[in-house]
Amino acid sequence: MTKPTLLAELDVDQWLAGLARIPAMEFSQENVQRYIHQHAIVADSLKPYTFFSARQYTRNLIFKNEVFECLALCWDIGQSSSVHNHNDRLGWVYMSSGRLSVQNYVVESRDSVQQTCCVIPTDSAELHAGQAADVDREAGVHKVCNLPRFQERAISVHVYQRPMDQCEVYSLETGTYQTIDLSYTSEYGRLKLGVRLA
Repeated sequence: MTKPTLLAELDVDQWLAGLARIPAMEFSQENVQRYIHQHAIVADSLKPYTFFSARQYTRNLIFKNEVFECLALCWDIGQSSSVHNHNDRLGWVYMSSGRLSVQNYVVESRDSVQQTCCVIPTDSAELHAGQAADVDREAGVHKVCNLPRFQERAISVHVYQRPMDQCEVYSLETGTYQTIDLSYTSEYGRLKLGVRLA
C-alpha cells in the first residue's frame, strides 16, 4: 500500500474542520489515518494550545464533540507517559515538532480480581515531525517518551475516537494495573484552574 500524498498544510482550525466533516459512521481507522497523512498542520497555529510543564507532559484540549476529541500533548526533554492503553478507543497521532519514541507492549495475562498482569515489551518506533501514526485498538498498550538523547521539546497532536476520560495504566515493576481518570492541563487555550506548570 502506497503512502497517501500530502495535499495541504492547514492551520489547526481548518484541519479540525476537515476532520469533523468525516461522518460518524465513517470515522474509521483507515479514513482518519488517510486524512491525517494527507493534511499537515501549520505548527504556529498550535501555539495557543501548547503549555509545557517541568513536572510532566501536558494534555491540552483543542476540540471535542461526540465523535472525537483532539489534544496537543507537550513533552519536555526526558518526559514520558506511563504504560497505558486507550480504553478500547481508536487513536491517531500527528507529530508537529520534535520526535518521540513509542514502545509497544502486549498484555500476556491479567487477573481482573487481583488487578495483576504480565506485560511484555514488543516493537518500538520513533515518530518525527510531520509523521503520523495510528493506535491499534487490539494491541494498544504503549509508552511514549521524549528521550533525553533527542535534546529537544516535542509537540504531538492526538485524536481519539470518542472522548476518552479513563484508561488503564500498567506497572512493570509491580505487575499490577489500574484504571485512572484522565484530565486536561488546558482546555481551548486556557489553563485549567489550579494547574501549575512549574
